This record gives sequence, structure tokens and C-alpha cells, in this order.
Amino acid sequence: MTDLRRFPDLWRRCDVTVRDSPLALLLIVASFLPVFHGHETQVGDLPARPFDALAIVAMALECLPLAVRRRWPAACLALVTLGFVIAELGSYHMVASTALAFAVVSAGAHLEHHRRVTVVVLSAAYVSLAVTLDRFGSTEGLDGFAAFYVGLAVAWGIGSWLRSSRAAEAERRRHIAEATRVAERTRIARELHDVVTHHVTAMVVQAEAARYLTAVPDRLDTTLSAVTDTGRRAITDLRHLLDLLNPDHDTDVRTPSVGDLHALVEQTRQAGQPLEFAEEGSPAEPAGSAEFVAYRVVQEALTNALKYAHGSRTVVAVRYGMREITVEVSTDGSGSRTGALGGSGRGLSGLRQRVEALDGEFGADRRADGGFVVRAHIPAGSRS
Repeated sequence: MTDLRRFPDLWRRCDVTVRDSPLALLLIVASFLPVFHGHETQVGDLPARPFDALAIVAMALECLPLAVRRRWPAACLALVTLGFVIAELGSYHMVASTALAFAVVSAGAHLEHHRRVTVVVLSAAYVSLAVTLDRFGSTEGLDGFAAFYVGLAVAWGIGSWLRSSRAAEAERRRHIAEATRVAERTRIARELHDVVTHHVTAMVVQAEAARYLTAVPDRLDTTLSAVTDTGRRAITDLRHLLDLLNPDHDTDVRTPSVGDLHALVEQTRQAGQPLEFAEEGSPAEPAGSAEFVAYRVVQEALTNALKYAHGSRTVVAVRYGMREITVEVSTDGSGSRTGALGGSGRGLSGLRQRVEALDGEFGADRRADGGFVVRAHIPAGSRS
């Protein structure tokens, strides 16, 4: 049973020539079966002749090239057409002549170059065959020859439709792959921005403050220790990020959540930012990505506070509702930009994208006193 289940996979791994060969063999076998006598594929309606050596040659030319109909469609069509002409001029009525329809469909689907020339040459060959058969005494008539030609045209049209459908599907997959690559690059850039910017900003602020503490060894030592701790946390977070970006990463790799907010707040305080932190309620179970996004909102807001309002009173309020997490971070605008790094605008834009991806609401506005406030309403899992 296991071997039978594996057969389709093994068959798909075979070379295309191997997979296309059974049809050729099937038509050859069918041509010798009495049940199909009187139902053969033919045009011209000449009296049938028994098979002889020339009939076998015609059958081989018609059927065997079908094994390469996808690899070499032009060669396949040429050989099959030659075999068909021999069969019809020799009055060999055989099921093998059905191979012409398959060859035309395959050429329409897989021929890449000289498609119009192929149609013209094939049409001219058919007209020549029809005229010759008529001179041999064919009773087919113009209607019969025209109907057969229309059948060949339909076969070509089917192949062309398959070709265009395959091209459209390939283009669709290319667009999906490109969109996926762009989304992945955006995700990586956003994660790097969130992780690196916060830690580096804190280190710059702490190092700037250390310049004025050379006369106070105890405070200088504390500040330098804070810089060292921040650097270590940056390295740890970067390692976690690299683990997440690795497609073979362990699914248990931990991402930041609201449970890490206390450490984030303490790190910001060590950088010299007066900060009040308040939590209300507890996270819903399961909160999904909402906790991670809420953490990033607070992190980016505190980074901006260090950059543009260093030393100003900052308030972080997080409320856990039944179906959402509400985050608000505000400063009073009394601080300074001393030692601040220039901003690129990616942080708030990335936060907006994160929140809106969860169907939440995000806002960042300046206050009348010169400070700023960041608010986010992030949908989360409901309580059980």
C-alpha cells in the first residue's frame, strides 16, 4: 500500500519523455484492436487498405514522436504530420492518426518560436493533402475537408489557451514571490529598526550623560554600567531576531511581549528618562500577536522620548481589555534633544502598519505643551 501511495510522486519525478510515452504506445496498441475498426481517424474517405510495411512506418512516425511532444514540439509535429500524410495517401485507416490532434495541441501549448510560420506551413500542407486526396478520388467533399481543418484549428487554439494560462500562472507566481520578498525585507527592516534603534539611542544618551559625570565617580560608574547592560541587551535581542529570521529556527524562540515591559521601562529610566508606568487588567488569553505589537509600540514611543524629549516626564499607560490592548505613551515636552540621533520616520510608520495589520487603530500627535502622545488600540483574543 505504501508503494502505491508513493507511485504518483515517483511518476512526477520521471523525465517528461518517459511520462509522455504511454500515449504513443496506447495509440499503437489501439490501432490493432478490432473493436476500433471502422472508428479510425482519417480524412479523404478513400477505401481502406490492409496494413503493410509502409503502414507500420506511418504508424511509427505518427505515434513515437509523441514521447517528445513537450520537449521538442516542432520536431514532433513535423514527424507526426509526415506520418499522417503517408497514412492518408496510402489509405491506411488507423487510430494512430489521432496523434495529429495531440501533436497540434502540444505545439500550440509548448512551441516558443516561429508559431505563425508553423501555422502557415501546417495549413499549406493540409491544403496540399486535401487537393491530392481529391485527385485520388476522395468523396470527402469540401465540407468534410473544411470540418477536419476546423478541428485542427480548435486543437491549436486549445494548446494556445493552455500556453497563455501557463504564462499567466507563472506571472502570478512571480508577482506573489516578489511581493513576498518585499514583505520579508520590510519585516526584517522593521524588526532591525525596532531592536537596534531603541538600544543604540539609550546607549548614546547614557554615553552623552557620562561626559558630564567625570567629577562624580560613583554616578559615572553607574552610567557606564548602564551603557554596558544596554549593549548586552542589544546583542541578546539581535540574536533572538536572527533566530526568528532563520527559516529553520526553533518554533519555541521567544518574542517580546507585554510581560517584558517592566524591563523596558527600567532600561529607559537608567538612560535618565523620568518615567511613570501604569498597567490595568491583565492580557487576554490568547492575545496572539497583540502583545508583541503592544510591546513594540511602547518601545518605539520610549525611543522617541529619549531622542526628542530627553529628561521630560514620560507616562506609559497600558490597559488590557476583554478584546483589545490599549497603549498610551506621552511626554510633557520639557526635555531636550541633547545627544539625540536623527530620525527617519520609519518607526511610527512601521508601528502604524503593525497595528493596522491587526485591524487596530494608531495615532501619534503633538501636545499643546510641546510634548507628544502615542495611542494604539490593538485587538486581542477574548477571554475564555
